[in-house]
Amino acid sequence: MKLSVLMAVYHKDKAEYFSKAIESISTKQTLKPDEIILVKDGEVPIDLEQEIDYWKSILGSQLIVISLDKNVGTARALNEGLKYCSGTYIAKMDSDDISSPERFQFQVEYLNKNQSIDVVGTWISEIDENDFIIKDEVRFPLTHQELYKFFGFRDPLANPTAMFRRSFFNKVAKYSDDVHLAEDTLLWFEGFKNQCQFSNMPIIGLKFRRSTKAFYFRRANMKKSIGLLKYRLFKINPELGYGMRENVYAVLYFLMALSPSYVKKFLYNNFR
Repeated sequence: MKLSVLMAVYHKDKAEYFSKAIESISTKQTLKPDEIILVKDGEVPIDLEQEIDYWKSILGSQLIVISLDKNVGTARALNEGLKYCSGTYIAKMDSDDISSPERFQFQVEYLNKNQSIDVVGTWISEIDENDFIIKDEVRFPLTHQELYKFFGFRDPLANPTAMFRRSFFNKVAKYSDDVHLAEDTLLWFEGFKNQCQFSNMPIIGLKFRRSTKAFYFRRANMKKSIGLLKYRLFKINPELGYGMRENVYAVLYFLMALSPSYVKKFLYNNFR
């Protein structure tokens, strides 16, 4: 068994967060990955470049850095990184989150014991800009059928907790950028459509960093919101057999994304 980890960085990522993220998936893991594939999506700030160089000096050949000449977006950057992943299992990681020390060990053991599962995620906790816990536990459904039902409303896995069996990307060729900034949702859609088997583990596998100010007070990305609504109504929902309830929810979710910050804050805190 060989384990690859896939991560991408770009010019808006913070060096401090990146350092904590890569430390959490390398030296602090009870089961060390065989390789970490890091894609630089275009030029990055000098402090982030220096942090990457530092970790390259620590990890040596374990860290493989792929540098793209220009920023191509998350989906295309990850697809480029997938070309270099040689592992039987491929773990996803974001550059500002913190994986739990035993995350890889638990997920690898789970996939070894459950040969029919193509991708497994975990529950998460949420942290703010200063690493303080703002939500102790965010749960996701556990079984494939529960995840399928859940996907009728929103994403069934926390993307940075996902560990894929290589077979997943034999069935689903790559990340899609058909909808701006919605590559995760589209990946799960393609997975369900191509008979991939999903699961989550009831453990906290990752601390998910959420900038409270940016989350609650930024304007919704109109391009993403409209694109995802259309994709839900005319592709995801009909092709996966979802019905009127899921269509209504997609419209409500669209309206929520465009709502004032205090509305989003109330809905998130009470219905997440």
